[in-house]
Amino acid sequence: MISLQEGIIPKVEKRKPYALVAITKHGVEHARGYAEKFPYVDLYYMKKFERGDELTRHIQLFDGTVRLLLPALFKEYKAVICIISLGAVVRMIAPLLEDKKKDPAVLVIDDKGEYVISVLSGHIGGANALTHEFAEAIGAQPVITTASDVQKTIPVDLFGAKFGWVWDSEEKLTPVSASVVNEEHVAIVQETGETNWWMHDTPMPENLKIYPSTDSAQAAKPDATLLITDRLIETYEEELLKNGVIYRPKSLVLGMGCNRGTSAEEIEELIDETLKELKLSKKSVKAIATIDLKKDEEGLIKVAAKNNWQFVTYTPEQLNEMPLKNPSQTVFKYTGAYGVCEPAALRYANVTEWVLEKKKGENATISVARISFHEEASQ
Repeated sequence: MISLQEGIIPKVEKRKPYALVAITKHGVEHARGYAEKFPYVDLYYMKKFERGDELTRHIQLFDGTVRLLLPALFKEYKAVICIISLGAVVRMIAPLLEDKKKDPAVLVIDDKGEYVISVLSGHIGGANALTHEFAEAIGAQPVITTASDVQKTIPVDLFGAKFGWVWDSEEKLTPVSASVVNEEHVAIVQETGETNWWMHDTPMPENLKIYPSTDSAQAAKPDATLLITDRLIETYEEELLKNGVIYRPKSLVLGMGCNRGTSAEEIEELIDETLKELKLSKKSVKAIATIDLKKDEEGLIKVAAKNNWQFVTYTPEQLNEMPLKNPSQTVFKYTGAYGVCEPAALRYANVTEWVLEKKKGENATISVARISFHEEASQ
């Protein structure tokens, strides 16, 4: 827990580029959901609203007035997003303001989550762009009051954030952003994930060009690259990404089954080993899916919580609706379903084929499916 004292800047643990702060019961409830929908925030809220899973989810608790926490957040983060009244935020940040070239972006969200307001550092600090992206992610209305809005192009550090995409590394964010805003040739290659990411009411700038593969992009010799994929890159692609950012869409689901009492460590070891074999990124996993008999399975719940994945369960009847290549009478005898990990993965992903049908560990089984985005693309 963060201890707050007058005159002492508290120590915070920065893991993400933005801080999200809540101080009310309803604000905390919303904030916990926002942190799942928008993956680039570290969440802070008051200790009296503790739920018990904060350590696992890397949520930081504080006791005392939030005014004493803000100096540390201003110092460490690119933006501070407050679920606090606008007037209160203005009064609290006033003594902290230095220069528009140095101050972080500040956003305010109302307690009902209806509006996201750009308060400070709209252009240079990126508050306007972040307001649009964050509002899109949580289903709120963005409020921008500056006379002119941000340049209508791709905000590299926020690209796909509203869908839950994360970047592999922040190392190239600045030079790639420079290529985008300076209208240099930027290649975009998308292999999976949501396709309706262009949200402006104007055509995409001509310097941004979409290529069907990394091979075709590499042949075009772009100045920078945005690669949207859930797979690990090959050695020959490293040249293309010398000035590139890899985005990891939430495109994979892990269907899982396990013996009662299997440890979280054993389950995660099987996951890591399997994804490595498949050359897939763990950052692209969206959910663990299983049978409802496992809805209280501690090992599965812990792994999902630790990695910020959804944990979804289905009834035997729902699982039996999915096509299986190898239905098991033995599994049906004990669970009422002809399979667990395989149909759970297909059901969640809304597909009929697996990336990996099934792999058995000592006490757990895993199936991997890639989520279908075809319906979303056709809308």
